[in-house]
Amino acid sequence: MEPRPWLKNYPAQWKLDYPEISNYHYLKQKASINPERTAIIYNNEQISFHDLIINIDRTAAALSAMGLEKGDRVALLSPLCPAYVYTYYATMRQGLILVSFQPPVPAKVLSFIIRDTKTKLLIVADVMLKDVEEAMLEQDVDLMVIPFLGQEIGSGFKIFDEVVARHDPNPPDVTINPKEDLALIRYTSGTTGFPKGCMLTHYNLVSNAKMTEEMLREWIEREGDNEILSICMAVFSLNVCLTLPAGMILVPYINLNMILEVIRDYKPTLFPGVPDIYMALMNYPGAQNYNLNSIKVCISADSPMPPEALEQFEEKTGCSILEAYGLTEASPITHINPFIGVRKPGSIGVPYPDTDCKIVDLDTGERELPPGEMGEVIVKGPQIMKGYWNLPDETLRTLRNGWLYTGDIGWMDEDGYFYIVDRKKNIINYAGNKIFPREIEKVILEHPKVAEVACIGIPEKYFGEVAKAFVVPSNGAELTPEEIIDFCRERLVKFKVPRQVELRRELPKNMEGKVLRQELFAEEQRRRLLGE
Repeated sequence: MEPRPWLKNYPAQWKLDYPEISNYHYLKQKASINPERTAIIYNNEQISFHDLIINIDRTAAALSAMGLEKGDRVALLSPLCPAYVYTYYATMRQGLILVSFQPPVPAKVLSFIIRDTKTKLLIVADVMLKDVEEAMLEQDVDLMVIPFLGQEIGSGFKIFDEVVARHDPNPPDVTINPKEDLALIRYTSGTTGFPKGCMLTHYNLVSNAKMTEEMLREWIEREGDNEILSICMAVFSLNVCLTLPAGMILVPYINLNMILEVIRDYKPTLFPGVPDIYMALMNYPGAQNYNLNSIKVCISADSPMPPEALEQFEEKTGCSILEAYGLTEASPITHINPFIGVRKPGSIGVPYPDTDCKIVDLDTGERELPPGEMGEVIVKGPQIMKGYWNLPDETLRTLRNGWLYTGDIGWMDEDGYFYIVDRKKNIINYAGNKIFPREIEKVILEHPKVAEVACIGIPEKYFGEVAKAFVVPSNGAELTPEEIIDFCRERLVKFKVPRQVELRRELPKNMEGKVLRQELFAEEQRRRLLGE
């Protein structure tokens, strides 16, 4: 990559040495640094890096004994737990391809993914067996169940723990080409239609983990490797955190009380998450009694964090929030604010090492725009996916001359810091004017009685689309839709004011705490079809 002028003094110019090994072997190298150190904490159980590798190898041996061969697809449907971690790396050790998706998954989507990938083995947590049964999977898909809640599992199922325990940790070796062989097909949560499977190689995953380590290097050296403990609520956090290497507290689902308790009991130093989680923790009754001061760094992605909320959270916890950016297609991180250096609230920061980024015009995607102008964000680097599974046309539209067209609208300032405005597909087209939902959401979040909000565009007879806001009031607050609309009228131009406001107890979210806009769109579609 040729250095770009605005990066002349930034580490993104650095040429890192990315090991050309499997993602499993990269973890094994890191684990050997301090094998007795705790790698995973789950349900009060602590698992060392030494035992982690042994359990991964046992799982790999079990998969091999089942007759699975290099290139076969293994799907995994489970909340984060030790069995998830073992399977994640065991598949990669044996050259299998892990098919991954974010629960909850509708039955028809799960059925599509299994058919699309010709999955040979589905490993599922017992709490999700019902979803699998409703999906009416093909009879030739083998099934293995993870006893997640320890509940009674009917006969006829292979039980993960029992199968793995029967094998020694000596699986056969498999030759892997890190730059060509797929490690993971991670399905995106699309807003319409079926999701797309992002094909990620071992090299993609190892590169992104190495980049993250480099960006946090000064902080890691300051804290000391043995002192870093992370909360993990997402699959990609798992790979990055373990290969720092950092100990990791697995949180299987979003439960604020659970999160606060693990912070109190284990005192993690690193907390990757989304803005909604941080804001919810800050407003949780009695949160101050849990002592959040152990957290030194929060890595916040998915959407911009309101500057006021960021400031309040940092005052209450004493930690620093590093806003970042990424997407599944990029393994997933491409930008972050420096921990030691200039941090700009509201910005996603600067590109990762060996990652290039620019803003291009929305019409052709070919003309690079200067600082300050808004366009589509495109990125290039060793962490960019190989393409979409079984979607060659979509791959050609998204990957052009090595550049990943993210579908996000943003801009760059004079210092080379990037800002995300919204998703292209979220734009509300009102009589020829473009409305960015995040602009409306930012205003509504300033209302003292509002805890959460999400905006979408809904069809309108005369203007094409208008904005609708789904608002969650703060605990115990009495709020009316009219209050929100009046509040917006005082702060937004007329055409951006939501035409409808729906008050809700909660917003639909995935297990990582990310708001599922597609469910809000689907609800509106059902209402229109039913004439409600």
